[in-house]
Amino acid sequence: MSFSDEEVDRYARHLVLREIGGAGQQALRAASVVIVGAGGLGAPAALYLAAAGVGKIGLVDPDTVALSNLQRQILYSSADIDRPKVEAAAERLAGLNTHVAVEPIATRLTPDNAAALIRPYDLVLDGTDDFATRFAVNAACLACAKPLVSGAIGRWTGQVGVFSGQPCYRCLVPEIPPEAETCATVGVVGALAGVVGAMMALEAIKLIVGAGDSLTGRLLIYDALAAETRTVRVGADPACPACG
Repeated sequence: MSFSDEEVDRYARHLVLREIGGAGQQALRAASVVIVGAGGLGAPAALYLAAAGVGKIGLVDPDTVALSNLQRQILYSSADIDRPKVEAAAERLAGLNTHVAVEPIATRLTPDNAAALIRPYDLVLDGTDDFATRFAVNAACLACAKPLVSGAIGRWTGQVGVFSGQPCYRCLVPEIPPEAETCATVGVVGALAGVVGAMMALEAIKLIVGAGDSLTGRLLIYDALAAETRTVRVGADPACPACG
């Protein structure tokens, strides 16, 4: 399927990239991505994936927009407070790019519904902030053979990894830490969410178009205070409770 004149103009900077070009932009248009968690990480990731022309974006989140979200969740405005996040997000993304279909799913992902929510999509992004949901997403990605882009932030540090089969996310985090921290309990600098969310979108785009080296089997760690990044290899754990 060819691009309209409006699409050629919209995606011009992609079309001249050797690693994307017309074939890559067609792949983006044919792709479907589900984002679990439309918060600090899911919000910027959704904006960039919609801007990139991903054909279908699913948004899974049960929450409503709160005033405290606006410090980092740039997908929303003050007028969206108390609205369902996925409803406000779908409206904003439609305004950004009318060529993208957005499916708002105002529900909490659980072990019981995770596979059903994830199976229709090609790729999964997890930006949630609790380990129980992360474990459910990971298990469903393994069961449905879907690649997973996982991101996390706290205080001044963020991380992004890509998991496709072995090693899986639980090779990295086998069990829920006894004193798991969240942004609500330890704080987070708002702009960090944009950095890591954009990294997640970038990894998704690379996977869809087949560009460069993905973070599959690796974890990128960003220390914003020190302005340093490092990448570590994640090994497959033979005793992993999910994929071992």
